[in-house]
Formats: sequence, C-alpha cells, structure tokens
Amino acid sequence: MGRWRKVKQGKAEKESARKGEPRAEEVQPACAPVSLRLKAFLTDTFMITMPILYIVIYLVMGDREGFREHMGEGWLYIVAIHMAIVVLLWRLKAQTPGMKAYDLYIVDPQNGGEKPGWIKCVLRYVMMQTAILSVIGLTLPFIMKGKEGLQDLVSGTCIVHKP
Repeated sequence: MGRWRKVKQGKAEKESARKGEPRAEEVQPACAPVSLRLKAFLTDTFMITMPILYIVIYLVMGDREGFREHMGEGWLYIVAIHMAIVVLLWRLKAQTPGMKAYDLYIVDPQNGGEKPGWIKCVLRYVMMQTAILSVIGLTLPFIMKGKEGLQDLVSGTCIVHKP
C-alpha cells in the first residue's frame, strides 16, 4: 500500500507508533550550546542595551550627573525599554539581533517548536535577569544535562541552533 493511502487512512501514524519511533510532537529540540548563547547575549548587549543607556543618560536624564542623582529612575527606564524591545523581538521574530547573528531561535517545545507566547516571553525575560544576578542561575547551564538555563526551565522555552 502506498504512503499516501496509508496517511489518508490514518495507518501511517499507527505503524510508526508500533515501530517504537517517537512522533514529531514527542521529540524535544536540543538547546543550543552555551557558547553560542553567550555570544548572542554579548552581541545583544552592545546592539540593544548600549543605545538605550546612551539615550536615557544623555537625552532623558540630561547628563551623567542627572543620571547619578536619579539612578533608580534611570535604571527603571533602561530595564523597561530593554524588556519591551527584547520581548517584542522574541515574540514576533523568535530572535534578537545577537541570536540572528548566530542562527539561534527561541522555541516553545510544548507547542511543537513554535514561537513562545507573550506570557512565556515575559516570564523568560524576568527569569533571565534573575539568573544573571544569581550564582545558581549562572552555573545551571553548565551542570544540566540538556544545557538549560533557569529561564529555560521556568518559562518552558528553549533556544535552538538552526544553521
């Protein structure tokens, strides 16, 4: 019987299940290497964060002294703008400029490898900031078998390499 006829009658899926082959939705994508994710993060720091810092310090706050006097407010502006840009890029394009430079994409393995939703993107961003500020968060990708970071585990997302 031809493949098309098997698919049409629904037998192809049953045969693959009988053979013990995992179905497409059961295959979890492998997280990208930590070195590529770190390079993408550093690239994003210079391409996204540095212009925001400059704009907030010199255009919004007036100068360095103005920023120094209202440092909490200045950092709040910086983090809010950075979060808006990064979450928007993750949700719409599944990658930031740094991730694009290294062929990395953010995916939701529980949703068949599609782009994650808004809530998962925001949760990932918040947990990424938490991971950066904690020793456990920084070392987790190096000790986990699948190389997942704290933000990957909590948000249920993964960064994959697709050259």
